[in-house]
Order: sequence, then structure tokens, then C-alpha cells
Amino acid sequence: MSQPAPPALDVEHVSAAYGPYRALFDVSFTVPAGGAVALLGANGAGKSTVARVVSGLLPTTSGAIRLDGRDVTGLPAYKIARAGMAHVPEGRGILANLTVEENLTLAFRQRGGRHRVPDALERAYRAFPVLGERRRQRGGTLSGGQQRLLSLAKVIVVPPRLLVADELSLGLAPVAIEAVYEGLEQINRAGTALLVVEQHVNRVPELVDQAVVLEHGSVVFAGAAGDAVRSMAQGLGRRGASTPTR
Repeated sequence: MSQPAPPALDVEHVSAAYGPYRALFDVSFTVPAGGAVALLGANGAGKSTVARVVSGLLPTTSGAIRLDGRDVTGLPAYKIARAGMAHVPEGRGILANLTVEENLTLAFRQRGGRHRVPDALERAYRAFPVLGERRRQRGGTLSGGQQRLLSLAKVIVVPPRLLVADELSLGLAPVAIEAVYEGLEQINRAGTALLVVEQHVNRVPELVDQAVVLEHGSVVFAGAAGDAVRSMAQGLGRRGASTPTR
């Protein structure tokens, strides 16, 4: 009998700090192989700190991080990326002075080698036709939604084992959010596990089954995505009711 696949990501009792400021407290959760989990919470709850910690951009002060069963705690970001994790940050992660095609070509050469670039470009433009229409346009002149799609296109052709998507819907119009989430769904269907960091939760239950809610750097809920959204709404309601009127 074959052994079940290890989780794509296993975060076990992780704490982290920015200098003297403690930011995460005993955080634990898993992302199943090929699964999709949302990391939810208000602004400042610690979501992006978790994304930075698991991708090696910020060291842990305690705890363990495993990628596909391999302990990657304390490894530099480039080694974690080579092990199969891609991190798309909220800042869009593109080179503004390069064209769409130059951005993609650079990414595909790094991930798959020069010989795979022509086929990778064709597949990227097929997945995101708007990028094909703007292949000669500089990345910095694209709309916010198109820049997020360009970030996703870099990983969709050579799929990582795990994609950490950090607040990709932040500041986007609804039609752009729809396109970004369709891109995430494509990546997940291709077998890549997702850790989706979000502050706005309306679309989350359509993309993921499970969610983790953070408050002040600690996990306060882990379970079904729909239950997590309701838990957050109830928490906001309680805090609003307890705020004195002026």
C-alpha cells in the first residue's frame, strides 16, 4: 500500500519576531498536497509575516517548517524556492522596466531553462490572453490587475509544489479580482497547493476548502473556509458592539 503524500506545507509551533517585536506566537497549520488553504485576518494580524516566514524571508525564533515533508526551517529563501515553493507578494513582484514578454522570459529561463521558453510563453498567453495582447508593453504600465496576472503567469507554466499568494486582490477592482482568482484556480487544478493570504474574504470559500484565522499573530480558528468567514464576521460584530458610541 502506497504511503499518503506528506502535506505540501507543515507549519508547527512557529514563532517569529522583527527585532525585539514579537510578531507570531506558536502558529501551527498544514496545507495538504495539492490542496488550498486561506490565511485570513484583519490588517496587522500577522498574515504576511507568516508568508515571509514560510518562504524564508524572515527567520523563525522557534518551531519548524516542512515543505513536502522536508524540513526547510532556517533555509535561505532561494533554497526554499528551489525546493518547490513560489511566493507571489502583494507588491506584484514584476520588473517594471521590462516588457511583459521580457518578464516572462526571464522567469521561465530561471525555472525551466532556455529551451522551454518558447513553449512556456505560448502556454502563458493562452492561459492569460490579455498578457499576449500586451506582450510588448512595459510591466510598470499595466493595470494593477494585469500586473498580478503577470506575477501568476510566471509560475503557472512551471508549477511549484506550493504557491504562497500574498493579498493578490488588494486594491483591485472586482473584475480584476475575478481574473486573479481564476488564475489561482488554474494553478491549483494543475496540482500546485495554495496558501492564499487574504484580508477580503468574499471569494475565499469558492477557492479553498480550509482556512486559518489569525489575530495578533496567533491562530484563533482553523477549519472549513465557510465557518472561518462566519467566525470573522461574528468577531467583527462583537467588537463593533463593544465599541462605545460618541
